[in-house]
Amino acid sequence: MKQQGAHPEDTEGTPDASSRPDTAKQPGGAHRDVAHIDEVEGDEPLLPARVHRPSDLMRLVGGVLAVVVLLAIAAFAHGTTSGLEQDINKGTGQAPDLLIKIAGLASSIAILLVPVAFAIERLIKRDGLRIADGVLAAVLAHGVTLATDLWVARAAPDSIQDALTQPSPGDIHALTDPVHGYLAPVIAYMTAVGMSRRPRWRAVLWVVLLLDAFSMLVTGYTTPFSIILTVLIGWTVAYGTLYAVGSPNVRPTGRTLMAGLRTVGFRPVTASREEAADAAEGGDRGRRYFVTLEDGPPLDVTVVDREQQAQGFFYRAWRNLALRGFATRRSLQSLRQALEQEALLAYAAIAAGANAPKLIATSELGPDAVMLVYEHTGGRTLDSLDDGEITDELLRDTWHQVMALQSRRIAHRRLVGDAILVDRSGTVILTDLRGGEIAAGDLLLRMDVSQLLVTLGLRVGAERAVASALSVLGPDAVADCLPMLQPIALSRSTRATLRRLARERAEREREAVLEASRHSRPARAHDADVSRPVVLEKSDKKAVRAEQRAEKRAIDEALDEAREEDLLSQIRQEVLRIRPQAPVEPARLERVRPRTLISLIAGAIGAYFLLTQLTHIEFGPLISNAEWGWVAAAVLFSALSYVAAAMALLGFVPERVPFPRTVAAQVAGSFVKIVAPAAVGGVALNTRFLQRAGVRPGLAVASVGASQLFGLGCHILMLLAFGYLTGTEKTPSLSPSRTVIGGLLTVAVLVLVVTSVPFLRKFVVTRVRSLFAGVVPRMLDVLQRPQKLVTGIGGMLLLTACFVMCLDASIRAFGDESTSVSIASVAVVFLAGNALGSAAPTPGGVGAVEATLTVGLIAVGLPKEVAAPAVLLFRLLTLWLPVLPGWLAFNHLTRKAAL
Repeated sequence: MKQQGAHPEDTEGTPDASSRPDTAKQPGGAHRDVAHIDEVEGDEPLLPARVHRPSDLMRLVGGVLAVVVLLAIAAFAHGTTSGLEQDINKGTGQAPDLLIKIAGLASSIAILLVPVAFAIERLIKRDGLRIADGVLAAVLAHGVTLATDLWVARAAPDSIQDALTQPSPGDIHALTDPVHGYLAPVIAYMTAVGMSRRPRWRAVLWVVLLLDAFSMLVTGYTTPFSIILTVLIGWTVAYGTLYAVGSPNVRPTGRTLMAGLRTVGFRPVTASREEAADAAEGGDRGRRYFVTLEDGPPLDVTVVDREQQAQGFFYRAWRNLALRGFATRRSLQSLRQALEQEALLAYAAIAAGANAPKLIATSELGPDAVMLVYEHTGGRTLDSLDDGEITDELLRDTWHQVMALQSRRIAHRRLVGDAILVDRSGTVILTDLRGGEIAAGDLLLRMDVSQLLVTLGLRVGAERAVASALSVLGPDAVADCLPMLQPIALSRSTRATLRRLARERAEREREAVLEASRHSRPARAHDADVSRPVVLEKSDKKAVRAEQRAEKRAIDEALDEAREEDLLSQIRQEVLRIRPQAPVEPARLERVRPRTLISLIAGAIGAYFLLTQLTHIEFGPLISNAEWGWVAAAVLFSALSYVAAAMALLGFVPERVPFPRTVAAQVAGSFVKIVAPAAVGGVALNTRFLQRAGVRPGLAVASVGASQLFGLGCHILMLLAFGYLTGTEKTPSLSPSRTVIGGLLTVAVLVLVVTSVPFLRKFVVTRVRSLFAGVVPRMLDVLQRPQKLVTGIGGMLLLTACFVMCLDASIRAFGDESTSVSIASVAVVFLAGNALGSAAPTPGGVGAVEATLTVGLIAVGLPKEVAAPAVLLFRLLTLWLPVLPGWLAFNHLTRKAAL
C-alpha cells in the first residue's frame, strides 16, 4: 500500500476522475502481477497511529459526573445509605459459609489471572499497544485510589466517610478502605485494553467483578457505595487515559479494501484515492477510491470508519443543541446506521428521477468500517469548473435535479460545489447524499433552495443564480426560501466563504476611506496656508468647522462609493424584484443563541458570587441597628449614579444617542461587571451599545476610550485634591503599607523591562499609538462642543460624588456623631478602593474593593463595628442588588438589538 506522509485532512487528493478512462477493461488489467493487486495507488495518506475518540471523552465526562452524583448522595442522603447497607448486610448474612469461601477464593484467583490471560492473548496477536495502554491506566487508577483514600480519611465530610467505610472485621478500631486499591486498577486495565468489546471476555469480566463484590460485602470489608465508587474510578480513569494518549488506529488498509471487494463478487485490479475527507463539513464523508476491475467498468468506492465518524462530533453536537430539531442529524450514529442511511438515500434519489450515483453493493470491512460501492460516474465538481464552463443550461439542469428530489420530499442538506458533479456530456449528478433526509419537512426543503442559491451565486453572481432558480422552480418557491437565507442555515464551508468575502469588502472600504483622507489633506494644507493670516487675525472657528465638515463629507462619499452589498442581500433584492411582497424576515432557526448561553452562564456565575458573599452575613443585627433614613439616601445616590454614568458617556459622543436607553445600558453594565473584570466588561458593553446606536465601530471605540481617559485624569486629580484636604485635617495619616510599596516597585520594574526589551517596547508603542490615533481626534471633536464637554466632565464628577455620598450615607446608617468622618476622608477611601477594584482581576473587584474600603475606613478613624457593615451596605447597593435589574436590562436591550 503506497502511502504519503500527510494527514488525511491535509491531502489535496488525486487528479479528477474524468482523467481516467471509463473503458470496460483496463489494458493489461487481467495480466497484472498478483503482488500488485492489493496496492492502492495515488495519494493515500499515512494514517495516524492513534486517534482521540470523542466517545472516550464523553464517557470520561459521564464517569466524572457519576462520581460527583455518588458523593453527593453519600453526603446528603445519609439515612438512605445507612438503610441500604443494613438491608445488604441482612441479606448477605444468610449466605452459606462454604459459598462465601468459594466465592472469595475464586474471585481472588480470577482477579489476577483474567488480566494476565488477556494480555497473553493480545501479545500473541501482536497487539502490545493495548497492553501498554492498560498498564498505564492501571497505574493512574492506583494513584487516584490512593488520593481518594487520603481525602476520605482526612478531609471528607463524616457522612461520606460513613458511606464509604465501616469498621474492619479484623480490627474494630480500623476502617475499611474507601476505594479498593487493587480492584480499581484491574477495572481500568480491563477497560483500556478493550475487554468490554469482546463478548466472551466481557462475560468473564462481569463474573469476576460480581464474585469479588459479593465476597467483600458478605465478609464486611466494604460498603455498596465503596464498590460503586471503585468501579466508577476505574472506568473513568481508563477512558481518560484512552482519550489522552489516543486509541490505536484500526482504519482498514488497501488490502482490506481489496479483500472486501472480492467478498461481494468483484475482481479488483488497482485502487487509487480520489480525494481526502472534508474536515470542514464534519469530517465524516468517508474516503473515496477509484477502483478498476479485471472485467467490467470501474467503480467508485466509499469507505467509512469509526475514526472518520468521530471527526466533527462536537460541532454536530453544538448544532443539535443550538438549532431546532430539523437542523442536523444525530451527532452519534453507528456505522450500520450510517450505511443504511446512505444506501436508502441513494436508492430514493434514483427512484425520484434525480441523477445520483448508483449504489450496487455494500459490505462491512471488519468491525470498525463499512464500504459502499457505486458505479463510476466520472466528471468534475462545480468548484473545479472554470467560470466560462458554467452555462445557464448547466444551472437549470442543477435546479431540475434538486426539484426532482424535492418532489419526493428528499432534502440533500449539503448542496455545495463539491457535491454537484458534471460529467463529460454536461449532465449534472448530485453526490454526497449521505447527510440527507427522507420525508423532509418544508423548512429543510427551503433550506436546500437557499443553500443552492448561495452556492451558485458565489460562482455566477446573484442575478444568474436567481434567474436560473426562477425558470425552474417558479417565483413562489424561490420567494418562500428568503426567510432561510441566513448564515446559520448554510453549510459550514459556505459560511466560511461568506466571512472571507466580508473581510475583503471591509478591507476595500477601509482603503477607499484612507485614500479619500489622503487626497483631502493637500487641499486642506493649501487652504490653511492661504488663509492663515486671516485665521490668525479673526480666529475664524467657523472656517475650521466647515473644513472639518468638508473632510467628513468626502470620507462619507468615498465610503458610500466603496460600500458593497453582501451576496445574501443581492439575492434578496433579485427575488424581491419578482415578488415584492415576499417575506424577508429571517426565520427563527436557533434554539439557543451563543449570547443567550453566555448570558445564562454569566448569570450563574453572578448568582454564585452573590450567594457566597451573602452566606457569611448576619442580617438580624444588621437590620435592627440600621437607620433607615440614611439607607434610603444611600439607595437614592446609588440609583442616581446610573444617570451620571450615562452623562459621562454621552458627553464624549458627538452623535445623537437616546439618553434613556443609555441609562438602561449603564444599568445592564451592573450585571456585566459582576461576570467580568470591572475594567473590561463596562468598556466592552458601552462600545457595543454605541455601535448598535449607529456610531461607527472606530468612533465608538474612540468615544469610550476618550471617556475612560478623561475619567482616569479626573480620578487622579480628585484623589490628589481630597488627599490634600484630608492631610490638612486632624485625621490619622494614610501611610502606604509594605504591600503597596512593593506593588509600586514591581510596576516600576515591569516598566523598565518593557522599555528595555525591543520586542516588548514595539508591542506597547504600537498599542498605545493605535489608542491615541482614535482617542485624540475624538477628544478634539468633543472640545469643539463645549456643551458636550460640560456634560461629560460633569457626569464624571457627579458619578464620583454619587458613590462618595452613597458610602457616606452607608456609614451614617450604622454610626453616630462620635464615629463620623469627613467627606474628604470618605472620598479618598472610595477613590483608592475604586482604583484597586478596577485593577483587580476578579469580577466587580470582589474581595479587593471590600478589603480596601474596610481597611481605609478604619485607618481614617472609623470603628470596625461601623466600617464593616457600612462597606457591606455600600457594596450591596452598588454591586449586588443591581445585578437582577442589570440582567433584565441586558436581556431587554439584547432583544431590542441595542446590544
